[in-house]
Amino acid sequence: MAARDARDGRGGRSKGFKVAGLALAGALLLGFAAVGWTYWHLNGNINSVDIEGALGDDRPARPATVPSPSASPVPTGALNILVLGSDSRSGEENRELGGGDSGGARSDTAMVVHLDAGRTAATVVSIPRDTLVDRPSCPLESGDSTREASNAMFNTAYELGGPVCAVKTVESFTGVRMDHYIEIDFSGFAKLVDALGGVTVTTDVDIDDDKSHLYLDAGTHHLDGTEALGLARTRYGLAGGSDLARIELQQNLVKALLEQIATTDLLTDPPRLYQVADAVTGSLTTDTGLDSLGELTGLGRSLGGLAADDVRTVTMPVDPAPWDPNRVIAHEPDAGDLWESLR
Repeated sequence: MAARDARDGRGGRSKGFKVAGLALAGALLLGFAAVGWTYWHLNGNINSVDIEGALGDDRPARPATVPSPSASPVPTGALNILVLGSDSRSGEENRELGGGDSGGARSDTAMVVHLDAGRTAATVVSIPRDTLVDRPSCPLESGDSTREASNAMFNTAYELGGPVCAVKTVESFTGVRMDHYIEIDFSGFAKLVDALGGVTVTTDVDIDDDKSHLYLDAGTHHLDGTEALGLARTRYGLAGGSDLARIELQQNLVKALLEQIATTDLLTDPPRLYQVADAVTGSLTTDTGLDSLGELTGLGRSLGGLAADDVRTVTMPVDPAPWDPNRVIAHEPDAGDLWESLR
């Protein structure tokens, strides 16, 4: 009897281990499935545009590059990225946040992000939307092309020809090759800020803007996503409705957002990490060189040594247009010198 009890005990433990093992295996399978679904979902969120294919060789030359050290697991070469903020993914969310309707899209924010070789410093150059430029002819998906135009407002390039024309126009008046293109829409930016728990910014002036729906006293404020988007878009609540004053707010917001990301330990909070990743990928349009989660992750890993204090923000030097005080033109030779430093 004792022997039977001993055998039954061993059998019970064996059965228990078997059930536990099956449960663990099931959990692992579910875990792998969840990871697989998450990767598939996030990867599928990203829209892309074939800039290279559309523009071909009619572009500024790529700068000579120094190969990354063999020990480096990520790229370390210099990089130029055109970053646009837009309402191109039209829909109810964007309209509620002040975006356009399904009849068109706008690009109110344009920045050239230059990453130095080694990826330990960056320069962010804001381009005023009211800058008058010579807009080149751009290819369209239909096979037609847009017309060339002199003294055209910079942001009309995106409105008429989308990302391809935005890139070609920037390359045309800067002489700088854009290695990548990233566009984030209104609602996605707001979701990203909310996923990070908001962002803290300081303003030196009162803001009272009915168009961006933002009302703030001068001082330090912790903003949610909708408020942060309002800050990025506010213009008419500032002195003279200046686009240059808005750019200064945008640059301060970018630095504050970088600091928020740096102080948020996403790796120890998987739900928030997923929320942030979903917000980012769900609002992105990129060139085909960055249109996968792996490529975006690789870019992010290469910036691991970049702190907010290592990011310099500047605005392209401009002067009021002599024939239109509501428009600006590049101030030379300073603007040319700035772009030369990024080549």
